[in-house]
Amino acid sequence: MTRTFDAAPDRVREPMADVERFITATGFDEVTVDGADVTIVNGFGLAAIEPDPRTVDRPDAESAYEQADGIFEEMWTTYEVTAEDGGTRVTATTEFALDATVIERRRELTAQFDWLERVVAE
Repeated sequence: MTRTFDAAPDRVREPMADVERFITATGFDEVTVDGADVTIVNGFGLAAIEPDPRTVDRPDAESAYEQADGIFEEMWTTYEVTAEDGGTRVTATTEFALDATVIERRRELTAQFDWLERVVAE
């Protein structure tokens, strides 16, 4: 998912660096950040999914998260920030795989980008 923001790259990077607020903006039920460890709880009726991501360094990304432990075979999300014609383009790439089923996070990423847009406009 990609969105362009009407703000300079540093103005966009600033709220993204607040990992707890940035991930909470996805709409997950609960988010806790302790250093590089992130705890996410997302309830679905009587069940809850609790992936255990951690922040990781990737040279090709502004920020990146990978599952440290959890129910997914694979889980990662990266965010790239690029200056573009007086604004900033943010590209989020994510993949969650559970038993060979890839799960999309479009709803969560849309909520996160909506929050980021409001914050950089303040």
